Amino acid sequence: MRTAAFLSFGLSLTAFAPVSAMPDNLSKPEYVAPQDSIPAPQDIAYPGTMTLEVDARDHDQGIFRVTQTIPVSQAGRLTLLYPEWLPGNHAPRGEIEKLVGLSFSANGQTIPWVRDNVDVYAFHLTVPEGVSQITAKFQFVSATMENQGRVVMAPSMLNLRWHQVSLYPAGYYVRQIPVEATAIYPEGWQAASALRPKSQTGSTTVYQKTDYDTLVDSPVFAGQYFQSYPLTNRVHLNVVADDAKFIRPSKAQLAPHIALVKEAEALFGSHPYDRYDFLLALTDEMGGIGLEHHRSSENGVNREYFTDWDSGPGRRNLLPHEMTHAWNGKYRRPQGMWTPDFRQPMRDNLLWVYEGQTQFWGYVLGARSGLYSKQDTLDALAAIAAGMDQRVGREWRPLVDTTHDPIIAARRPKPWTSWQRAEDYYNEGLLIWLEADQIIRRESGGKKSLGDFARAFFGGKNGDWGVRTYQEKDVIDALNAVQPYDWATFVEERVHQTNTEAPKNGLVLGGYRLVFVDTPSAYILANDKRRKQLDLSYSIGLVMGSKGMIKSVVWNSPAFRAGLKPGLTISAVNGKAYSDDALKQAIEENKGQDGQIDIFAKNGEAFHNFMVDHSGGLRYPALEKITREGARTDGGIDQLLKPKTR
Repeated sequence: MRTAAFLSFGLSLTAFAPVSAMPDNLSKPEYVAPQDSIPAPQDIAYPGTMTLEVDARDHDQGIFRVTQTIPVSQAGRLTLLYPEWLPGNHAPRGEIEKLVGLSFSANGQTIPWVRDNVDVYAFHLTVPEGVSQITAKFQFVSATMENQGRVVMAPSMLNLRWHQVSLYPAGYYVRQIPVEATAIYPEGWQAASALRPKSQTGSTTVYQKTDYDTLVDSPVFAGQYFQSYPLTNRVHLNVVADDAKFIRPSKAQLAPHIALVKEAEALFGSHPYDRYDFLLALTDEMGGIGLEHHRSSENGVNREYFTDWDSGPGRRNLLPHEMTHAWNGKYRRPQGMWTPDFRQPMRDNLLWVYEGQTQFWGYVLGARSGLYSKQDTLDALAAIAAGMDQRVGREWRPLVDTTHDPIIAARRPKPWTSWQRAEDYYNEGLLIWLEADQIIRRESGGKKSLGDFARAFFGGKNGDWGVRTYQEKDVIDALNAVQPYDWATFVEERVHQTNTEAPKNGLVLGGYRLVFVDTPSAYILANDKRRKQLDLSYSIGLVMGSKGMIKSVVWNSPAFRAGLKPGLTISAVNGKAYSDDALKQAIEENKGQDGQIDIFAKNGEAFHNFMVDHSGGLRYPALEKITREGARTDGGIDQLLKPKTR
């Protein structure tokens, strides 16, 4: 007893011992905070019009060559900025490392420049007396391989993104800076953009004068193989492809794209654009993309978008999602995500509305238009609900914190995504808004839905492609205006608090329950084919990549408890050489048994046996219709997915 007491006392003294002070004879620097010497943006007119010429003909090496003139009104210090924080990216994504060969001149004389030592996107130079404009010359060297970033120049197409090939003067709102842009495309190529040409001579297109904000919001797709299809009198589908054979859609394939526009405008009751251009690249050569703009969207999918139409919906939910952003994200935008220039940081807290409700309407409009079948949509909802349930990181990280993930993780791969969480505000946001829709239907006796909220909150004047901002209270107030309910608590519990499971109540209220079956849906099979994977996350907790490589492991799953991790290569299963079929067979043969699945895997140069304890067989998510005596045959989800214009 005396010894134990003595030890306890000794530990207590150690725990509270003060940290030793630094000796007085050591050098101790004083911190000098850096001064921000970059002018803050002001909402005043810029004195003059910038001109921007982009030579985009070097598509073999992926090099854009830029000549830009910037008017100046006085001699002295001038700061030019390269766009850093870009709308729709939710993080600082400006590829400053690809700006090379930068030089400035005026009146035939070179003007030296220096990069800001804090903000590396800023360049300082001194304008000499008697100079009315300076000329900047540089190149933007596009990625030539995926590990360098997104490829935006390919042998038969390019994606001209104005923010990558231009600078702008600090001290002004970007909407106050006039600019006239010119692009030189490869001979014979055609281009599409929300910008309209002022003149075209050969391969040179001069675009109409606009402001820098609108220029950045109006990218270009150009290509050797190009077709434009009018969907309505103000909306066009502009397609570039790796080969001409991929851009010949049938009338039956164009029909749901036409229906998409009509369904979207009917849903929101307005169109916040004077015209809208889908920019769609069907390519394995240029990098994929899905990015919203006021009057257009950048969409990059597999080249077989049309030619493999009957194989499943594939990426056909991309266009409904991006078009929904014209209302939600562009016209109506969270206050913290609107900035006066491309230097000010964005605050992403409301991405569960911006992206979450867009994800919701994207799937709904996909079903209503016929781009997705009803069954494909139900299968997608099942996969989303089950996938979000696997994000066990919700136990420590609330959904609102995932809205910062584009900045925190920068969309880099993660070892334990289910525990770390990722950009869950997309699909978990979808589930939240599905539940909100079903609550409104229930509380209103079927007279109202989330569509009433969409028209009231996101609707506006036709042709108004400006910006109206909102905050979380505005969202809650608008929900209460549609249907009184304790929406503040609803949001608090689902968005701001930690939870033990995904918000799946919208499925039940809508007439369906999440179940698990032993056969994957066509949706899951198509998703696995596109991602080149085998998803066994709902059974043993593995997603397999190619050649036996483990792509991901679900935290605390049977595979996790056995010690498996992403990156291992499986060589054998139950003593047999690995194949996807062999692994599935082993899982199925162990169903209802007391044994374990023996996975032999390589980690570096070492091999190890991992004994996986799982007797539940193969499991895949599906939705099962809830049948109750006296209940309607069509529940709330069935009503939600019905077309409104056909």
